[in-house]
Amino acid sequence: MSSRTHHTFLYLIINPLHNKMRADNVVDCHVLVIGSGGAGVRAAIEAAPYGETVLISKTIVGKGGCTTMAEGGYNAVLRQQDSCTSHYEDTLKGGAYLNEPALVRALVEESPDRLADLLAWGAVFDMEDMTELAQRPFGGQRFPRTCYAGDRSGHEMMMTLVSRLALTDVTVMQEVTVVELLKDGDRVAGAIALDQNGEMLLIRADSTVIATGGGSRIYDISTNSSSGTGDGYALGYRAGAELIDMEMVQFHPTGAVYPYDARGRLVTEAVRGEGGYLINSMGERFMDSYDPERMELSTRDVVARAIATEVLEARGTTHGGVYLDVTHLPAAQIELRLPVMLEQFLLYGVDIRKDPIEVAPTAHHFMGGLRITPDCQTTLPGLFACGESSGGVQGANRLGGNALAETQVFGRRAGLSAGLATVRKHAIDPAQVEAQEARLEQFRKGTSLPSEVSHRLQKVMWDGAGIFRTAAELQETRETVADLARIPLRAVSVQNLVECCTVQNMCLTASLVIRGALLRNESRGAHLRKDVEQDWTPKHSPFGHTFLSLAGEGIERREVPV
Repeated sequence: MSSRTHHTFLYLIINPLHNKMRADNVVDCHVLVIGSGGAGVRAAIEAAPYGETVLISKTIVGKGGCTTMAEGGYNAVLRQQDSCTSHYEDTLKGGAYLNEPALVRALVEESPDRLADLLAWGAVFDMEDMTELAQRPFGGQRFPRTCYAGDRSGHEMMMTLVSRLALTDVTVMQEVTVVELLKDGDRVAGAIALDQNGEMLLIRADSTVIATGGGSRIYDISTNSSSGTGDGYALGYRAGAELIDMEMVQFHPTGAVYPYDARGRLVTEAVRGEGGYLINSMGERFMDSYDPERMELSTRDVVARAIATEVLEARGTTHGGVYLDVTHLPAAQIELRLPVMLEQFLLYGVDIRKDPIEVAPTAHHFMGGLRITPDCQTTLPGLFACGESSGGVQGANRLGGNALAETQVFGRRAGLSAGLATVRKHAIDPAQVEAQEARLEQFRKGTSLPSEVSHRLQKVMWDGAGIFRTAAELQETRETVADLARIPLRAVSVQNLVECCTVQNMCLTASLVIRGALLRNESRGAHLRKDVEQDWTPKHSPFGHTFLSLAGEGIERREVPV
């Protein structure tokens, strides 16, 4: 892994405070990977043998993004009692049958081999009797198939991937933000980016991979890192790519609500997988009323709605949540299996060995995203997508443990596809660069700081496009988001300049979520429309994917299975 490499030619710099430009440099590469989470780093590793590969990271590689924060685990079929067919069926059922079957098949068949890669590269996962990988039960799965490294699985994966990346010739550009994709006709031909000094970079690429993660930071309460702002969705949409199922936003059932310093902090599904109980203010294990068979290990959409309902019907805690209780478990089990949870909540003054955690749903994961083929090709030539940036793998609801597996299966596929693409000479229309210069120049003349707009957006989305939705509320929210998007943003520093671009992406992503939610006149998975009555189950829904692009929008019809 080399440090940022300057090639030659043109390097456009804009000082947001003095409107000053000069020409120095363009970066040329075979593959450009945008995003440095589990999917992005894996894509870069796989693309590297095929030619010059550049990885752009908005943060420090291995320090930002959601993969490193993921605690639960990695789903893989390893035991004789389990099967790829079972994993496939569980994923389809959990996804309310909105998943793309070919993508799910790739996920379940390849996840064991991709886990084996990580182990061969040095990842250390928990073992059972020192002979085989330990696997814990997660919601919506008929067998324990979630492999884990305590409750720090994502961190273990990222450290392994970053170490592997260091053995390649990938050029890493850290603290660089892509602001727009470059086009050569209909083909994506690279990107325009800003570095930490506010300098504009042109990266010309034969293939571009979007792996920027999700967009749950458009909501007021979220488990996502600061980079989960929907950048990849906005970049792809503005370039003309098609997105699917953007209304499908997963609210993780158990985000901390108290103490206030912990608000929104993910309480991993592993806590329930180890045997934690969900209890309301009446002392009842209320999941018996919502899914008596699976109880706390029901799918996330069911558990999230159950908790929200308990709170709405005045059976919640004084802080607006319910209790997640593991005090009945042996202290040694908690210390061994949930060390991060134990340590982090001790910092908040809560000893989970003795006291329950107050939890409520928190925005967590986008199931929708850029439409891809099994080879991760989007609807635009030259543009690939993987991980949470893409849609179709998880359907209408994601099972815990499938996201980390998705990063490796489709990160590898995207990297290989991009690497094998034809080498081309690109003609970049200077008007694209001039348009971005003008966009950045406008930020000198704005009236509102980006943080002011983003905070308003997050509250509006939480109130109007959250777990429970109606057409009236969605339409009102859509109009408010449109008003926010029109506010002239003001940059008073280099950091503000990047934030202005990010807030524009957040507003666009929010509008895509709302448009998808209005198109889908049914309740399905993570999307619940209180104002729609339906007489079909998800498996027999007449609706397929919602789709959104610059060319139009709609919802697909599908043949209903008998």
